[in-house]
Amino acid sequence: MTRLDELIAELCPDGVEFKELNQILTIRNGKDYKSLKEGNIPVYGSGGIMTSVDQYAYNKPSVLIPRKGSLDKLYYVDVPFWTVDTIFYTEINTEMVEPKFVFYFLQTQHVEKLNTSGGVPSLTQSVLNKISIPLPPLPIQREIVRILDTFTELTAELTAELTAELTARKRQYNYYRDQLFAFKEGVAEWKPLGEVCDYKNGFAFKSNQFRESGYPIIRITNINGSVVDLADVKYFDPLDYTEDTYNYMVKKGDILLAMSGATTGKIGCYNLENVAYLNQRVGKFVPYKEHLNNRYLYHFLLSKNEAMYVLAGGGAQPNLSSNTLMKKLFIPIPFPNDSKKSLDEQARISSILDKLDALTTSITEGLPREIELRRKQYEYYRDKLLTFKKKGA
Repeated sequence: MTRLDELIAELCPDGVEFKELNQILTIRNGKDYKSLKEGNIPVYGSGGIMTSVDQYAYNKPSVLIPRKGSLDKLYYVDVPFWTVDTIFYTEINTEMVEPKFVFYFLQTQHVEKLNTSGGVPSLTQSVLNKISIPLPPLPIQREIVRILDTFTELTAELTAELTAELTARKRQYNYYRDQLFAFKEGVAEWKPLGEVCDYKNGFAFKSNQFRESGYPIIRITNINGSVVDLADVKYFDPLDYTEDTYNYMVKKGDILLAMSGATTGKIGCYNLENVAYLNQRVGKFVPYKEHLNNRYLYHFLLSKNEAMYVLAGGGAQPNLSSNTLMKKLFIPIPFPNDSKKSLDEQARISSILDKLDALTTSITEGLPREIELRRKQYEYYRDKLLTFKKKGA
């Protein structure tokens, strides 16, 4: 029997009382901070800390609950703070409840689902005040907080270790890639991409004809900088279009490029077995097999994100032209006068970089999976710890 089990058996064997939130705390509105001077008091909005000022709105432990915007982001603050109008703070009756117990419990309630607005997500005090919260004796609340604090710290430590390992592997890959593409003078000839490969632009699929199933459409948001991520994907039905969409098909191994928006210049290799189709502003490279190894091209392009962004004009609205790209971006072709020797050398370089890329990709893919696993594990135990039998039920 754990310490928590012992406390429950001793202090509340028949269940616990439940109270509405307004019976244990008072929700307060935030205020504008712009008349305040700069200082060391954090100012919170719904997205987190915005700045620091010289005065506080409250100086006791509190749970901050977004009023507008990112409603799923709750904050526990145990230092003096200021809040703006987009986030509530709470004055908690500590004779009845531990502030951090409230924080952990409210996480289980997914308050973002209490949104009362059809536009910008919003919460109201009246809705929040009606949330029912269990109130086990304070020793039990403190033990639950201790357990969840420990679990949170262990998860953060693991995430930090995996992130550090990922950073180290990326540096290793980048170092060797740059070394392998730094040919000695006379070994390679730098040629414009248009001489060694073709480039196909995407099709203008209509957003009002996107479907929930069918053939996947690869949009610029699906290009993440090394692979194609179809976690958020739209679909289409060829029967909705009079034009043949076959020419916009993407197959496993194809190298794709985002040509506008925040992902401009990012490369993605399509690694799935099922075919997909290119949306507008996404392009596909088609190497001429007698000149260019597909994986060699992939690794080279990964190093040219910034160069392609510059070619796109940079700024707030970058827009890359395929014509400009194929004329102004140059790639080193080793032993250009001996096709077999050139392709053999490209294959050798690709093989080395593929192995390093696999090491990086394994942890790149593994890190989100591990974090998601830890998150679900944490939520499972948190919800279990905060589930109580109602007294008298």
